[in-house]
Amino acid sequence: MTLDPVGTLDIDPLIDDPDTRIVVCCGSGGVGKTTTAAALGLRAAERGRKVVVLTIDPARRLAQSMGIDSLDNTPRRVKDIAATGEAAGGELHAMMLDMKRTFDEIVEAHADRERAQAILSNPFYQSLSAGFAGTQEYMAMEKLGQLRSRDEWDLIVVDTPPSRSALDFLDAPKRLGSFLDGKLIRVLMAPAKVGGRAGMKFLNVGMSMMTGALGKLLGGQLLRDVQTFVAAMDTMFGGFRTRADATYKLLQAPGTAFLVVAAPERDALREAAYFVERLAAERMPLAGLVLNRVHGSGADRLSAERALAAAENLDERGIVDQTDGKKDVRTTTATTTATTAATTATDPASASAPASAPDPTSDSASDPASDSASATGSPAAAEQPSDPTAEQLTAEQLTAGLLRLHAERMQVVAREQRTRDRFTALHPEVAVTEVAALPGDVHDLAGLRDIGERLAAGDTPAGAA
Repeated sequence: MTLDPVGTLDIDPLIDDPDTRIVVCCGSGGVGKTTTAAALGLRAAERGRKVVVLTIDPARRLAQSMGIDSLDNTPRRVKDIAATGEAAGGELHAMMLDMKRTFDEIVEAHADRERAQAILSNPFYQSLSAGFAGTQEYMAMEKLGQLRSRDEWDLIVVDTPPSRSALDFLDAPKRLGSFLDGKLIRVLMAPAKVGGRAGMKFLNVGMSMMTGALGKLLGGQLLRDVQTFVAAMDTMFGGFRTRADATYKLLQAPGTAFLVVAAPERDALREAAYFVERLAAERMPLAGLVLNRVHGSGADRLSAERALAAAENLDERGIVDQTDGKKDVRTTTATTTATTAATTATDPASASAPASAPDPTSDSASDPASDSASATGSPAAAEQPSDPTAEQLTAEQLTAGLLRLHAERMQVVAREQRTRDRFTALHPEVAVTEVAALPGDVHDLAGLRDIGERLAAGDTPAGAA
């Protein structure tokens, strides 16, 4: 990864580097982690790498954008990858974590058939594997470890779980180890270790108060289900802990890169700052920050203050900020500027192609309605209002409204910049790339390519600097 003097994150060298084997996208909910992960995977594949994208997001957006009917626990190859020349060997696969199926696979792989069947049919196991707190995060770690051990892909891109804290993903192995080493597990395992009635007698003598409380809390049947589950899983606990520790070390290895994804909003960047600090504390390799959905304007030379002042002048006196004379020129120029601003406010992609001002000396500039009527051969020109004041008032009201819309956009741009500046002041060591806001949602490969290009370019949208 390259960090230039102004702190811009270079995406292409990161994903092109053969030593980069895992990219983890983390951040708070709703900031675009899934889309970012998919766009990175697509760009890496079209640059010649064999990539699998693992999403833990239960939404179906990733499958839809990649042209796949559905995603499951098995990697599915994405078609229509535009890789040519030296990159022609690139491939993209995608999958969505099925936490219960992953847990079942672990049981089936590490227990004999009879014990596996006993575990899979246990009511407590079925509840645990389907939605127990922390299970999703741990199973994401398990699946990542499985993918990496197969050594089938050049690059694994991980979209972290949509939990309250995305770094629960990092805590899962430690929590599992604490659970397996905890007093509760030792109590529940005691009957199985001692055996039969003697075991229950031992448990009743040594832990009668605790099991009595558990029985009241959980119910007798549930407590028996838990004890049966723990007894069946006893020989597998060590393997869980070993694999969890190995995956945790894998995340700390040089071949892994974390990308913190955030929106240019106060709460999202506060969470991003927490992630950055936490990754540093855990000695996880941070590549940088992806600042998503950044707003800009193609008419950024017109400040919010000037736009509002011009709108007020139009409302009050029908003028903008020019001297007397050439009234038609003033109205047309204000309308053109405001239209350009409003267009870029509602469609950032059009910022590079602002509207051009019509010639105020032409007939069409002074009388657009008659021009339209003559073009269609319609007698509508004769039906136009004879009062020019009414026509002028309508144009001025429209212009004032567009100017206010532009002022709102410029205020958003300024607020986002202040928020980013606070983050970079706290963490000047973090490289940043910005992705301009799109006018709509990403729903196909073309949209993902666009996001990938914006990620790689890292340009600040017009008006956001």
